[in-house]
Amino acid sequence: MSKAFTKETTETDDPEEDAAVDLLPVTGKNYITPGGYTRLMDEFLWLMNKERPQMTATVSWAAGNGDRSENGDYIYGKKRLREIDRRIRFLTKRLDMAEIVDPANPREDETQVFFGATITYANLAGEEKTVAIVGVDEVDTTRGYISWISPMARVLTRARQGDTVTLHAPGGVEELEILAVRYQPIPMDAFKPTT
Repeated sequence: MSKAFTKETTETDDPEEDAAVDLLPVTGKNYITPGGYTRLMDEFLWLMNKERPQMTATVSWAAGNGDRSENGDYIYGKKRLREIDRRIRFLTKRLDMAEIVDPANPREDETQVFFGATITYANLAGEEKTVAIVGVDEVDTTRGYISWISPMARVLTRARQGDTVTLHAPGGVEELEILAVRYQPIPMDAFKPTT
């Protein structure tokens, strides 16, 4: 095949980045809680105002040291700069699509499940669990935070307190009885820089 008909990738092409943004439904909305939005924005600002300028200065300094092909600081710095730029592009896309939904705002029907709800349910064995429906960037299974596009959230959405829903999970079909629906602020951990 002629080289003219093949697509060459560049440093800015990143299929993983595009795939991560494509996790969102076709609607293109990125529902997110206020705490989740703040965390993403804090990371974006830290990368733009702190880490990227520091890494740019390091790369500039390393470039001035001579031969770049064997300069570890330069090679690592350029690689890290590409990672930072990739993350900035990802965050920019997510923040642009963000639609902030505050779970603490009053609703007409507080017993129906929508984004931001905290739901307590029980399976047929009587085991109770509590989950909160949050944005795709806020998922934390240890705290019971599930994505609004997850199979569990899709089954629970629009159901009401007292309803029984059927979850088709990889482990089989499971009947879940919704015991309680609450709308309350969902605490998010603050962004913590890695360096």
